[in-house]
Amino acid sequence: MPDPARFPRLPLLGLPTPIEPLAGLSRHLGKALRGVRLYVKRDDLAGFGGGGNKLRKLEFLLAAARAEGADTVITVGALQSNHARLTAAAAARSGLACELVLTRTVPRGDADYTGNGNRFLDALFGARVHERPGETDALAAAEARADELRAAGRGVYVFPSGGSSPVGCLGYAACAREILDQADAMDVRFTNILVANGSGGTHAGLAAGLSELGRDPRLARSYTVLAPLDWAVATTLDKANATLDLLGTGGRLTEAEIDVDGAHRGPDYGIPTDAMREAVRLMARSEGLLLDPVYSGKAFAGLLHDVRSGRYAAGEAVLFVMTGGVPGLFAYREAFAED
Repeated sequence: MPDPARFPRLPLLGLPTPIEPLAGLSRHLGKALRGVRLYVKRDDLAGFGGGGNKLRKLEFLLAAARAEGADTVITVGALQSNHARLTAAAAARSGLACELVLTRTVPRGDADYTGNGNRFLDALFGARVHERPGETDALAAAEARADELRAAGRGVYVFPSGGSSPVGCLGYAACAREILDQADAMDVRFTNILVANGSGGTHAGLAAGLSELGRDPRLARSYTVLAPLDWAVATTLDKANATLDLLGTGGRLTEAEIDVDGAHRGPDYGIPTDAMREAVRLMARSEGLLLDPVYSGKAFAGLLHDVRSGRYAAGEAVLFVMTGGVPGLFAYREAFAED
């Protein structure tokens, strides 16, 4: 069975990341939990860059860039992109130049959003930032900039939004095996592995990895925070199958095997919801853990809804992948002060 480990990989995250019970949250929820066991996988932990799950993808992406002789990496995202921030940090650590094409996708113009959080750290890590209007085709702009640099003799590797290319998705294909190995060691069988779905790569990688291990890909379940439901499902399916193609076993997934919940996105990407604010506060006040307001905050709000509504039966074990993005909290200070 092909293994993501056969692909070039640059260690960045410090693996495996721990799985911990959410004991404080469970005490807080009390009878509302109905005997469901909640766990968190701490992919927010990392020794540099502010931490976050994008490092799993960057381990493979940066190794691929190095293998191609690149001296510069370029990626894209919204103004408060966690992926862009971690690309800048990982590039600095790896001795590569980094450029970011960031779009004003979210209609916020306050000083915290435009100059604090990830946007502040991008510059601190030494990235050259190109800000563009929200309607810009950021990837096309990145490719055009790459052509300029190549014409000047530079070696350039371009990462898509979220690092969610088939190479980047290998990070979470490998994570699927890591989670299953940890579950076996803990003598726990998880009913679902829950993640936020932005660019789709985290869910796609998990689904592909589970499929290659002979497990039901629906064990991975996501909450879309970026795209409408139909688009999120289609994109995640395409990326999962592209990852399987890269692994080379001929496996294919169907739409029915991609489980995405579209009920907790709110009015649009990056727009706060009351449920997100409640989830962020609850995790902070019961566990001392920080969710980000754009991705894991909305996904955790979905988990809380599912638990409270009785989706899971007593005794079931549910794993939430905590993907990081803490710097984004500082960009959304006004969204919490609005209460």
